[in-house]
Amino acid sequence: MKTRGSVILSAPGRYETVDLELDEPRQGEIMVKMVATGMCHSDDHFATGDMHAGVFPWLGGHEGAGIVEKVGPNTPGWEVGDHIITSFLPSCGKCRWCSAGMQNLCDLGSTLLQGARFDDPTSYRVHLAEDGRPVGQMCGLGTFAEHTLISVDSAVKVDKDLPLETVCLLGCAVGTGWGSSVNAGNVRAGDVVVIFGTGGVGMNAVQGAHHAGADHVIAVDPVEFKREKALELGATIAFAEPWEAIEYARSLTNGQGADVSVVTVGIIDGEVIAQAFAAIRKGGTCVVTAVGDMNAIGAPIPLVELVTYQKRIQGTHFGHCSPKGDIPRQIQMFRNGTLKLEELITKRYTLDQVAEAYDDMRAGKIIRGVVMFD
Repeated sequence: MKTRGSVILSAPGRYETVDLELDEPRQGEIMVKMVATGMCHSDDHFATGDMHAGVFPWLGGHEGAGIVEKVGPNTPGWEVGDHIITSFLPSCGKCRWCSAGMQNLCDLGSTLLQGARFDDPTSYRVHLAEDGRPVGQMCGLGTFAEHTLISVDSAVKVDKDLPLETVCLLGCAVGTGWGSSVNAGNVRAGDVVVIFGTGGVGMNAVQGAHHAGADHVIAVDPVEFKREKALELGATIAFAEPWEAIEYARSLTNGQGADVSVVTVGIIDGEVIAQAFAAIRKGGTCVVTAVGDMNAIGAPIPLVELVTYQKRIQGTHFGHCSPKGDIPRQIQMFRNGTLKLEELITKRYTLDQVAEAYDDMRAGKIIRGVVMFD
């Protein structure tokens, strides 16, 4: 089947729209007509070269929602017309991690950046229409396309009355941020929490900390309108500079520091981790969610403080969420008004505007952009 999608031909590079050819779905696969997809910073990391694609061209996008148009043979439980949210982390339901309730660490994730099928790293299901070259799919998805072909392990079926142009954000940003505070940070009622970076993921870390009952949710971001939006979504105060937030957290705690800090900046580096580590009290938790250059190593952390203050640095993938369990829970929170989604979307774009959308993101003009398909 022919379709159109936004790809990177090489890195560093920019997204551009090309004609694609999709294979027919085989067992365990569905063909999806995309309705909307969020603009995650992770996709831009592949354009800049911070993260390494398994093959070029590379079809971006992993935070999507759409409608099933075809179902592969011998694929029970799925039918044409089903509405789905894509999960950038597949879950097999059978490996050690899935069996222990940690779907975010499913063994299928080991080949996410190859762009091929999880069970066969050499099997590419999308090709350039002009010359047949294989095209890698971001996280096995590639939602920057009018149609895409995905494994059912990466799809979460949802009710047909939900606005797909909004709930698409549940495929990545919402669970990653919300879970960073609630699951990885274990924020509790009365806590003091500092969120470093309030973009698409960080804004949901703010929502999560607020929902968990933190007394003080301190947002840090250099962009004024992001600080203002953070205050609307649950932050109690916002600062432009990390040191201001650290001093304020200490002023609330007799000099001890915050209970939890969460790092959700656009591009991670060791200095930001060190700032977040400095922000927490004895026995506190510093959650590291952000990504960046895959080759970056180290953070200037005082080792004696790590030991004698019993501080904890906690990495998290998708906010410790299990996609097929937590996405339905987050949908119910959205229905109840507990979780804000539409308020996260700054601007909507067309497929041909993907590169422009990432220009806007880097310029600090948007919190979350969404690509809309006809």
